Amino acid sequence: MPGETEVRELDLASLQSVREFASAWKGEIELLINNAGVMVPPLTYTPDGFELQFGTNHLGHFALTNLLLERVSGRVVTGSSTGHRMGTIDFDDLNWERKRYIAWRAYGQSKLANLLFTSELQRRLSAAGSAVLATAAHPGYAATNLQFHSQRRSLDLLSHIGNRLLAQDERGGALPTLYAAVADVPGNSFAGPGGFLEQRGAPKLVGRSQAAKDPEVARRLWEVSEQLTGVSFPLRTAAAA
Repeated sequence: MPGETEVRELDLASLQSVREFASAWKGEIELLINNAGVMVPPLTYTPDGFELQFGTNHLGHFALTNLLLERVSGRVVTGSSTGHRMGTIDFDDLNWERKRYIAWRAYGQSKLANLLFTSELQRRLSAAGSAVLATAAHPGYAATNLQFHSQRRSLDLLSHIGNRLLAQDERGGALPTLYAAVADVPGNSFAGPGGFLEQRGAPKLVGRSQAAKDPEVARRLWEVSEQLTGVSFPLRTAAAA
């Protein structure tokens, strides 16, 4: 379909960039898709001092969503991963400053945070009487360049083989996000491929780990994220309105 495309600079690893982008946005947003992400890089920190995966995949989206939320009229869709199942939220060391850095575990933490963010966002939207929905999606195994930032030749080789033999293409990987964005689904839904081990196939609603269903961890993560980013939920609850 014909339409217009506008490209603006936004670095989700930088809170300054997030704030500048949000402050410059003036129009209504029918659909906000939080799809930026990094996967298993070497230990790296953002300009704000956050571990790169947690800072980009979770905190950047957390800040952006809350800064734009008063302009959103439809849905907020946040990208997660089946990798959330190997994640835990380590409140004592979210930024991997004390324990040995394990890139895949750090990735899992950030993707678990995406689901906990979605559930707590939906709870807060409902409490505020908002009609906006918060949903999440994961692409399964899609053949993109996301897998090639580990700076390890052996892992890059495995990714090349896996992308060729096992993965679906990038169009297939995008379908769960579109499903979460437009299908008739309830808030806090999680969409993913419906085929082999949720790695490929037509999108449908999928399950999540027990850790991703913990409302107390979700609330605590939200509060910590507000402290780390300096950004708060902008809507008042219906009772306070």
